[in-house]
Amino acid sequence: MRLASAWHARVMADDVVSHAFSHGFHPQHTEPLAAHWAGALGGPAASSEAHGGETSVVRMHSGNGPHADMDRRAVACFDRALEDAGLAGDRRLRQAFHDHFARATTTTRARYPGSADDVPDGLRIPQWSWAGLVKAA
Repeated sequence: MRLASAWHARVMADDVVSHAFSHGFHPQHTEPLAAHWAGALGGPAASSEAHGGETSVVRMHSGNGPHADMDRRAVACFDRALEDAGLAGDRRLRQAFHDHFARATTTTRARYPGSADDVPDGLRIPQWSWAGLVKAA
């Protein structure tokens, strides 16, 4: 929750990334965000699924056209939020969190720039480990 709160504060203060929230957002945005990250990083997926799961998250980020600059800035906000939340001291942890967020932001969330209707049903949260993306067997 500390990381989700710190990231949300960072993006709302960024003049480019905050545009993504200009349509409004749920007042408890940080709880589902923290649950989603927990599910992706080896925690219980049930918490994230209760908030709509991966398909819902990808649809929420789709149909907005390409936004590579916004994505880069969102990743920079995340890196600074790791510091704000007191999670940047462990280099390995910081790198794993950064790699997960950067991939999710620039790949998974950017995959459907044309329309949220292009997002297929049944997407699963990509799992992340210390070694990176966990490939399904």
